[in-house]
Amino acid sequence: MTEQELTDRVLSRIAGAFDPRFREIMLSLVKHLHGFIREVALTPAEWRAAIDFLTHTGQKCDDKRQEFILLSDTLGVSMLVDAVNHRDHEGATESTVLGPFYVEDAPPMANGANIAEGAAGVPTFVSGRVTDVDGKPIAGAVLDVWQTDAEGFYDVQRPEKGDMRLRGKFRTDADGRYRFRTIKPVSYPIPTDGPVGRMLNKIGCHPYRPAHLHMIVSAASHVPVATHVFVAGDPYIDSDAVFGVKPSLIVDFVEQPAGATHDGTMVDVPYCDIHFDLVLAKR
Repeated sequence: MTEQELTDRVLSRIAGAFDPRFREIMLSLVKHLHGFIREVALTPAEWRAAIDFLTHTGQKCDDKRQEFILLSDTLGVSMLVDAVNHRDHEGATESTVLGPFYVEDAPPMANGANIAEGAAGVPTFVSGRVTDVDGKPIAGAVLDVWQTDAEGFYDVQRPEKGDMRLRGKFRTDADGRYRFRTIKPVSYPIPTDGPVGRMLNKIGCHPYRPAHLHMIVSAASHVPVATHVFVAGDPYIDSDAVFGVKPSLIVDFVEQPAGATHDGTMVDVPYCDIHFDLVLAKR
């Protein structure tokens, strides 16, 4: 049996799958996987190393950490899947990777609340509007927000400090406006103590992400978007380890002297006051 005959036999067997979409995906996967093996003339030792790598990736996953998402992110797969699925959303806020540290059921908070209560860092006030692509404000849109602390760690990475820190859900008012308080984001390395970290080291890539806020914005009859707000001038803005930066998502976090914010809040230390509007595509 030749190499091509082997591939054809596998494809013939998969062709009997009942689900059309599953059949389409599996046929393409086998064609590309077999083609890859032939192209690089993969050895048994290299294939075993690949199996061990994937096994260790799975073993590193738990309810607080998803090493496979990290692998997908660092290979650019997450961003490519995202791009393919947002081809027809012209005019909407650009999306980016969800990341491995999203947690459902963040606490609902009133507009203006502080998701970083008690946390060290530069006070930062974030506000803006959520509209549709025609500029009409969307009332009741939900912003699910999360970020790291001032040392670059998400709450799930520091369980001893408690859950649901630097996370919150906000709803826009009748004019589509939102606002909340937090701390200025910082750049940080993705976890490097697992197989993905060893892979990055072997290919000579740094593990850093530029400073950013995460947001998932959703509203009835509109397409939700998972996006970031990046800090302009960050040293890793042009070399994000997960390829997530888009120019439209970069914002100046200029530090202001102590005083009153644009909405009249008095702050006795330097702070940032940023504005970021979001646009959702209609379903």
